[in-house]
Amino acid sequence: MTRRDFSERDIHMALDGELPGEERMAYDAWLEANPEMRAKSARYIADRAALRAALAGVMDEPVPARLRQAVLGEAPTRAPAWRSRWWLSAAAAAVLMVGGFGGYMAGIGGIGREDGADDQLAEQAIAAHVIYAAEKRHAVEVPASDKDHLQTWLSNRVGLKLVAPDLAAEGFELVGGRLLPVGERGKAAMLLYEDAKGERISLFVTAESAATAKGTYAAEADGPEAVYWLDKGYGCAVVGSLPRERLSEVAKSAYGQLLAGISS
Repeated sequence: MTRRDFSERDIHMALDGELPGEERMAYDAWLEANPEMRAKSARYIADRAALRAALAGVMDEPVPARLRQAVLGEAPTRAPAWRSRWWLSAAAAAVLMVGGFGGYMAGIGGIGREDGADDQLAEQAIAAHVIYAAEKRHAVEVPASDKDHLQTWLSNRVGLKLVAPDLAAEGFELVGGRLLPVGERGKAAMLLYEDAKGERISLFVTAESAATAKGTYAAEADGPEAVYWLDKGYGCAVVGSLPRERLSEVAKSAYGQLLAGISS
């Protein structure tokens, strides 16, 4: 079988979950061999997360009954013809817009689904990890050698007492951290860790969450995964490409220490 050439279009297909499974290994190899395209993929993931954050308030609103009826092909009772056509156009635009967020709605049956704060937090954390974990010289703003300043600075900017977890027992040492924007006015802290083999994980923390949730999330197949918690007005996610069980163990350790620091 002749291996086909990939293009930027395939990046979008992969991010939307539309790339055929049998092509995934060849696509990943192509992406690894093309730094420019790999950078584009990371940028598109970050752009998608930023767009989701910017439209979070709108996307979380209930779908109007007339819009749902239009998408499902159910004409509103006694609705004028011009109004029916308007709602049908709006419905099509809404489906296309939501479909652009990586294929989170698979067909009309998912029209009523609300993307919660947990997905938003996890995707933002993954997008940040994809961009900065790959950096060698500029992965962090403040290095681990200045840990006290790092913790104080991020605590003041994010709005909660942030203690960088000690993950040495799990084989990871702190590299440093940086401040990240979340939505229009929010802020998040990102702490980066690395093991002896150069494998990196990141801890993403924000005080801009009113939800309560926990779970795991992956933006794309074979990509980094996030183990996240949202509770007591803050959210955190540990992101990495480790086997799920190991990532969960590291995440539990990080979360326990983070919670103890915030509560103290």
